[in-house]
Amino acid sequence: MARSSESPKVALESLGCKLNQAEAELLARQFADAGYKVVSPADKADIYILNTCTVTHIADRKSRHLLRLARSRNPDTLVVATGCYAERAGKKLAQATGVDLVLGNDEKSHLLQTLEESGRINRPAPAREETINAHRTRSFIKVQDGCNNFCSYCIVPLVRGREKSLPLEWVVAEVKQRCSEGYKEVVLTGTEIGSYRYDGANLAKLIEHILVETDVARLRLSSLQPQEISPELVKLWNDHRLCRHFHLSLQSGSDGVLKRMRRRYSVADYERVVSLIRALIPEAAITTDIIVGFPGETAADFEQSFNFCHKLGFARIHVFPYSPRPGTEAAQMPHQVEAQVKKEQTQRMLALAQESARNFRQKFLGKTMMVLWEKKSGGVWSGLTDNYIRVYTRSNEDLTNQMLPVKLVEVRGDGAWGEVEDEGES
Repeated sequence: MARSSESPKVALESLGCKLNQAEAELLARQFADAGYKVVSPADKADIYILNTCTVTHIADRKSRHLLRLARSRNPDTLVVATGCYAERAGKKLAQATGVDLVLGNDEKSHLLQTLEESGRINRPAPAREETINAHRTRSFIKVQDGCNNFCSYCIVPLVRGREKSLPLEWVVAEVKQRCSEGYKEVVLTGTEIGSYRYDGANLAKLIEHILVETDVARLRLSSLQPQEISPELVKLWNDHRLCRHFHLSLQSGSDGVLKRMRRRYSVADYERVVSLIRALIPEAAITTDIIVGFPGETAADFEQSFNFCHKLGFARIHVFPYSPRPGTEAAQMPHQVEAQVKKEQTQRMLALAQESARNFRQKFLGKTMMVLWEKKSGGVWSGLTDNYIRVYTRSNEDLTNQMLPVKLVEVRGDGAWGEVEDEGES
C-alpha cells in the first residue's frame, strides 16, 4: 500500500461473542493510535479485518459471507481474516473466500505489526491520533481468555486454548482509560471470566478493585457459569454501579443431557443459583443459552428443558440448534437428532423466549429506571437499563451517552417504550 497524504482507512467487523468484540475494539485502538482512520465496514476501506466466529456452522457461513462481501465492495481492499474460524480452518477459509491474509487467535494481538512488517501496509506519516469512540457508550475489556472445561459440544477450547488471565493492574488501568474517554459503561469479558485468576486475585477481587479505584458509572459482566456464582460474589452488587444482569448459560434443563455435554452442574444446582441471585437482587435480569437437539436428546429431555425455562422465567433466552463442530466429542456421538425435529423444537423454544422476555419487561412498566442512551435511528433513540432492557423514545435532544431517568410505559418490539423524565422528577 503506497503512502499518501490521507490516512489509510481500516474497517473492523466482529462476529460472535463479547470477547471477540473486545478484541476488535482493541485492534481499532491500535490502528487509530498508529494514525489509521477507523471507518464503518459499510464504508470503502483500504483494509478490512473480520474477527471470525466458529461456534456454529451458521457462524462459519456468516464469516465467509462477510469476507466475500468485503472483497466485492472493493476489489482493491486488503482483506484479512482472524479469530476462531481462522484458527480452526485457516487454509480452507482462505480458499473459500479469497482473502489476502489469515491470522489465528495467537497472532491477532500483533496484527498491525504483522501487516506493516510484511510490507502489506505502510504506517501513515506522520501518525495522528484518531477518535474511535464517537457515539459509543459501552466499551468491552478482555480480562481473560481460554477454557479448561472441554464441554463435549464446544470447540472454543480448541481454538482459544487453556485459561489465562490478564494482570489485575492492567485491567484497572484500561477501565480508567475508558472512563477518561467518556465511556459510561464497561463490560468485562472473556471466554470464562468466572475463572479469572491472576497473582492470587479472583473475579470478585478484580471487581472490588475496579469499583474502588475507578469512577466507572456502570460495570457489566459477560457470561458466567452457575458453579462460579457464590453469595460473596453476589453481595458485590450492593454497589449500584454493577449492572443487575447475569448471563448464566444453562444449555439444557435435562440432567441426562447436561451430563453428556460435560457441564459441571445439575438442574438443581442451576435453580439454587437463580434463587440466590433473585433473593439478593430482586430486579436482576437473568439471561441464558439453550442448545436444542443435542445428540441423544429425547422428546422427554426437550420437554424438561422447555418446562424448566418456563418455570425460571428468564429475561432472555438465546436458542441454538445443535451444530456439530469438527474435533469435538459430541460430533461423533450416536443418535444425532433429525433436522426436522430440531427445527420444530427450536421454534417452540424461540416462542417461549419471546414470551419470557415480554413478561420480564412488563414487570417494569410504570417504573422509572436509568437508561444509558446509545444511538438514534429513524428518529427514535435507543438505550439500555442496567438490567438489560432495551428502551426506545423520541427526543429532539442529543441523548448520546447520557444516563437519564426514564419511565417505562409500554412493551414494544424487543424492548420497552420510555418517557424521559427531568432529573428533578426522579
